[in-house]
Amino acid sequence: MHTDTERCLRAVRSKDARFDGWFFTAVLTTGIYCRPSCPVVPPKAENMVFHPSAAACQQAGFRACKRCRPDTSPGSPEWNARADSVARAVRLIQDGIVDREGVGGLAGRLGYSQRQIERQLLAELGAGPLALARAQRAQTARLLIETTALPMAQVAFAAGFSSIRTFNDTVREVFALSPSELRTRATRTRRPSTAGGPVPGSSTPGVICLRLPFRTPLNPDNLFGHLAATAVPGVEEWRDGAYRRTLSLPYGHGIVALTPRPDHIRCRLALTDPRDLTVAISRCRRMLDLDADPVAVDGQLRTDPLLAPLVDKAPGRRVPGTVDAAEFAVRAVLGQQVSTAAARTHAARLVTAHGTPVDDPEGGLTHLFPTPDALAGLDPEALALPRSRRTTLMTLVRALADGTLPLGTDSDWDEARARLHALPGFGPWTVEAIAMRALGDPDAFLPTDLGMRRAAQALGLPSTPAALTARAAAWRPWRAYAVQYLWATEDHAINILPA
Repeated sequence: MHTDTERCLRAVRSKDARFDGWFFTAVLTTGIYCRPSCPVVPPKAENMVFHPSAAACQQAGFRACKRCRPDTSPGSPEWNARADSVARAVRLIQDGIVDREGVGGLAGRLGYSQRQIERQLLAELGAGPLALARAQRAQTARLLIETTALPMAQVAFAAGFSSIRTFNDTVREVFALSPSELRTRATRTRRPSTAGGPVPGSSTPGVICLRLPFRTPLNPDNLFGHLAATAVPGVEEWRDGAYRRTLSLPYGHGIVALTPRPDHIRCRLALTDPRDLTVAISRCRRMLDLDADPVAVDGQLRTDPLLAPLVDKAPGRRVPGTVDAAEFAVRAVLGQQVSTAAARTHAARLVTAHGTPVDDPEGGLTHLFPTPDALAGLDPEALALPRSRRTTLMTLVRALADGTLPLGTDSDWDEARARLHALPGFGPWTVEAIAMRALGDPDAFLPTDLGMRRAAQALGLPSTPAALTARAAAWRPWRAYAVQYLWATEDHAINILPA
């Protein structure tokens, strides 16, 4: 979008927050860059240039605006709606792969050379993988500086910087303030940023509180209702208006509490290692589908006269995701042809027997969900499942454990579908459920789902899978969101925000 100058100018002049994250405005006369909705008076058109990413602005020598904090914009929805190499690279960088494995690790996961990845990212985002990772490190550093009392040396290494000198230079260059000045400024104001910055932190050591921004509207009913209704005891819970769960992270584990608010999601993270902050935020945003563009999605679905009333009644529905694709795949198999309550019971038994215990000061969460490695060696006869389901589950966890079925942010959606279909016991419903909620494909579709067929019949849509799929062609590429609107027609706990 950043190449369409006239469209960008209209967005900046109208301060349209829907375009935050789609592009960034760099001001030649001041040397700063802003989000489109920055509240300051827009500069003259000849003094503005547009970039596709915060990293591109920083690489061009611009520093972040202190008023609108463009580095905390919602992510571009483009990267969640695509499965090509650039989109997969962006998702991997957001998951911290460059900090942990370098550019070589990123290229290896995607099956390309480092030069190819560099060239592709430069063409679309105006910055290479190192610059994108550097921008992400700067944002993480700012969060740690403003929301914790960690010494600056610990902040530097927790944010992923290789040295304190690089940390100091980067913070000064990006924010035009030294790390100590950033902390002093945050302490003095102690007012949460409407742009998605920190909220007043907790005095509890290791706890970080912040705001997760999103594009409005956002309907929390089906999003949090689904997560709460399917919560696995010991791993997830709904408590005091917040969805809480344990997180298995690269350097340790964590517990997150996510509370819906009208203009943001309040996020409270307790981490055993602060180096996991970036990854934890990225996975929570993905689980809640916070980088979606609801205006584009709802606009497309409204073109169908039978869907339009559902969209108008409760716009902004998101697709509930997951923080761990392998975990959801296991849970999808446990949920085959059983009720939500039965699926939770089966999952809870696995968690108690094979999950890693964790300490929750608030007492509600007890375990991490077991890894594929932990499940690969279990005795199938110990599972209270039909024999065919045991075979399906054991085949899945062994494929996940030995790497023959890679599921994650770097997955090619079509290839993952093909590999899942090749496993015994994997039909269209299970494969598409995993594609929708674990892989994040916005066009995943479940025409064989019983709730979908009942909703379609009630609305006057075709109810047979083939006919419904043909009708849904007009909803592409947002069929996963259409599923949410159709599911919402039923009186089911997944559609109700818990009290």
